[in-house]
Amino acid sequence: MEEFLRSRGAALSGSGSGPVHVVLGNEACDMDSMVCALVYAYFLHKTGAGAMLVVPLMNIPAQDLVLRSDSVALLSKSGLSPDLLLFRDQVDLRRLQGERGLRLTLVDHNVLPDSDSDLEGAVLEVIDHHKLERVTSCPVAVEPVTSCSVAVEPVGSCATLVAERVLQRAPQLLDAQIATLLYGTILVDCVDLAPEAGKVTPKDSEVVLQLQTKVQTLPQRSELFTELQQAKFNVSGLNSEQMLLKDLKSVSGPDLNLGISVLYLPLQDFLCRADVEAELSAFTQKMGFDSLLLMSISFTATQRPIRELGVFSLSQPIREQVSLYLEQAENPALDLRPISCVHPHVTAFHQGSSPEVLLAPSDSGSCDSHLALGARLCSRCCGPSPETLDPDIFSLFCSSEKSCS
Repeated sequence: MEEFLRSRGAALSGSGSGPVHVVLGNEACDMDSMVCALVYAYFLHKTGAGAMLVVPLMNIPAQDLVLRSDSVALLSKSGLSPDLLLFRDQVDLRRLQGERGLRLTLVDHNVLPDSDSDLEGAVLEVIDHHKLERVTSCPVAVEPVTSCSVAVEPVGSCATLVAERVLQRAPQLLDAQIATLLYGTILVDCVDLAPEAGKVTPKDSEVVLQLQTKVQTLPQRSELFTELQQAKFNVSGLNSEQMLLKDLKSVSGPDLNLGISVLYLPLQDFLCRADVEAELSAFTQKMGFDSLLLMSISFTATQRPIRELGVFSLSQPIREQVSLYLEQAENPALDLRPISCVHPHVTAFHQGSSPEVLLAPSDSGSCDSHLALGARLCSRCCGPSPETLDPDIFSLFCSSEKSCS
């Protein structure tokens, strides 16, 4: 894998010719997207009959890798240096499209965002585990790409689908390094295969078993999961902006742009940082938010979750409106209790311990209660257009106890 990655950068910086096949994960570039891009590109390189250059591309700027602490930990566990990765700000896809011809495989998402819609014609293949949002045949592209293969299956992790292909078509590629990358990713996405988390499917469990059988030196399952989870919650060394960016989503309405940042430390610890209110103000202005929800998740010594929520806005009416709606929410009821806060532009709450409600985001997809709460929030605070909301936001309000991934 190391030599493959090292040669990708050299090939792109040289004066090569011919199409370039880029394997691209989603814009969040979480562990699943990152590992799927790496492993599937390597798989295509090793099994492809043609001479097309295949490149795995991390769909974030290089400077944002520090925010993906769990992914960095898994790379380290597998012995793969992050210095070998290529990032979105290091590769000009539009230049490649114009000068050499671009082919795209999408992993861990099945439709490009609006900002990349001009690249849609280059999509050759899709492998994903989220709800299908694209048509099953791709638009006509520059010859010879006229259609694409779409494989979307509702499993717990896209890495399960990539691992399945490698196991079926090129099992000889599964050395300890590649198996560890896939294995660790599936465990994180499927919450250590715990049925009560509602994430794992029979295929996820079966693929994990096959990986364990194929590579018997893999780390013990729960130990690896715990190590990666602890890395995800490690925010030491991050400044306030990096903490806010680490797990950020947004909701857009005609009258309000709302940011939601998940903080992996007690809310009061974050709010005690020097100049934090000025930093929150600068961050919301930079991101174009009218208000920012700070959703904090931390744990007691016995691993009981502590959930807190802060509503920041320089506008008192907006802050009060969003806070009131969340306090009065019934489906699900968030069980919010006000807590004192010295910052005049922050309203803070402690959330009750109901196991049905969790403030951390989940990849398991939105359920009816998520959609109902999100639509009401948009309608009440953002105007009458809930269809403009990102559906993944809704899972911030309701999930299972252990789905804090």
